Amino acid sequence: MSLILTVAIVATMPAVTADTLDSVTVVASRRPQPVASVLADVTVIEREQIDISQAPDLLELLRRLPGVDFARTGGSGQQTSAFLRGSNFNHVLFLVDGVRVASANTGAAAFEHLPIDQIERIEIVRGPRASYYGSDAIGGVIAITTRERVGGAALLRIGSQGRGAALAAYGVSGDRGALSVQVGGENYDGFSSQTPDGFSYDPDDDGYKNRNLGLRARLTLGSQRLSFSGLATDSDSEFDQGESHADQYAIGATLEGPISDPWSHRLSVGSARDDLDTPAFFARFLTRRQQLDWVNDVEFASAQHVVFGVNLQRERGENLDTFAAPATRVFRESLQHQAVFAAWQGANGNFDHELVVRYDDHESFGGEVTAQAALGWRFDGGRVFASWGEGLRAPNLNELYSPGFSGLFGGNPDLDPEHSRSAELGVDWRMDEFDLGANVYRTRIRDLVVFEGGQTFQAINIARAAIDGVELTLDRNVGAWSFGTSATWQHPRNEDTDAELLRRPEHKAAVDLGYRFETGIHVGGDVAYVSERADFGADLGSYSVVGLHADWPFAEGWTLGARLSNIGDRDYQWAAGFAAPGAEAIVTLSWQQQP
Repeated sequence: MSLILTVAIVATMPAVTADTLDSVTVVASRRPQPVASVLADVTVIEREQIDISQAPDLLELLRRLPGVDFARTGGSGQQTSAFLRGSNFNHVLFLVDGVRVASANTGAAAFEHLPIDQIERIEIVRGPRASYYGSDAIGGVIAITTRERVGGAALLRIGSQGRGAALAAYGVSGDRGALSVQVGGENYDGFSSQTPDGFSYDPDDDGYKNRNLGLRARLTLGSQRLSFSGLATDSDSEFDQGESHADQYAIGATLEGPISDPWSHRLSVGSARDDLDTPAFFARFLTRRQQLDWVNDVEFASAQHVVFGVNLQRERGENLDTFAAPATRVFRESLQHQAVFAAWQGANGNFDHELVVRYDDHESFGGEVTAQAALGWRFDGGRVFASWGEGLRAPNLNELYSPGFSGLFGGNPDLDPEHSRSAELGVDWRMDEFDLGANVYRTRIRDLVVFEGGQTFQAINIARAAIDGVELTLDRNVGAWSFGTSATWQHPRNEDTDAELLRRPEHKAAVDLGYRFETGIHVGGDVAYVSERADFGADLGSYSVVGLHADWPFAEGWTLGARLSNIGDRDYQWAAGFAAPGAEAIVTLSWQQQP
């Protein structure tokens, strides 16, 4: 009831939201579709919206979205976990230009190192997508598209706590193709990542450095288009016990276009690397992954599509003990994975439908079939849809093969994959100047991997999780004003013990307000509320934070932007024993060569 009242109160106020029914998504159904016709809950964030927000990192940009929660052990660049609809952090599939970037060792994506200035577009699909993508997509998919530049560009950013960032970019584009390159760097002096009640508190500042390189190229070959993308980051993160060095890249190449009049295809190959070295813990983790995807789309009748494809994947993980030179190998293992899928998508009159089946052959657990189905009905000004889907997560290499710590918390090569089943009912309704969205969902997960086996706490399959939730959004545009509100209620819990799943709030609400002057100046504000959450040995208190932002295109190609975050200097935590940023001020000067 309190959540409904929150939405009702802020409905009279209007703001900028990333979600729009007019956007196009590629990730949700493996082919381009308007968001309004996709039978799933999708948010699309374009570069213009990223610029308006003046957010310095992905967490600041995404934290107000419904159904998206975060935990971070300090400021920018510190270890960050993302939760979609109350599922685990390793239940979210992260893609960078279509390439999987999660660590094969831990199953987590270190997206805290993804530079926001390298990003052109973000698509977030809530709910299981295992039938399209296989493992890891129990909670949903977060897909990032990197930037393609035309002409020269530069950026300079300064802010509180020693924040500084700079980039330079240049790109050329013609009838036959394009080529662009962007080089960036960031430095952040930060603050103490732990609070005095943290297990290893040290009051010194814990800083962060990031160097990054982005490349994009494309070439037209008759009716086909060949494209290449690459993103590499090199970063250093300080914490109260030492420092970690992370070296990552994701590169991919794609050939796509029509094969015949009704048949188009997309053939992609990709490679990802994630190296994490933490000398204070004498540990180094290395991940290598290669993948091949071939997706085909055949329109066999008016508004009827068959989408089918194959996926090949090989991943290798390695753990090194660096206590003495030369380093000692703790484990080195690899896994192979093959899959095929087929989907029938289409419309008949006012009804839309989707049916997907996938077969995965994974080296760690053998063959597995997943499916999903959805039905939607379009009415004047909106639509309603119902969906059901299965999810899947393969055990990661740590869970399978790690020897643990002195025999404790060791892996188990006999683990089964985690499975989920989800049902959802969604409504999108456009009423004059209002866009209303409501989604109700229910997810049950079984065979969760937990380190609770016997006296040595070995990894085993025993636990079950239950997640029920409601998401509400209301957007309104009146002249130069834009308004947006959202609210989330969810109940993520261990179904065996009824204990809350850690670091996931039951209630969350956000309000965004923006105004654009005739001069082009845009100003806005945002408010976010997060309720109490359980954590390891503690409860995290509820909090509300307020932010202000503005951008001013003061000359041709030049923009001056600013953001004030947590202007009330609220004291709150994303994780027990770890600090969150206080009040911060950021100013950004950017230039883009005009055509």
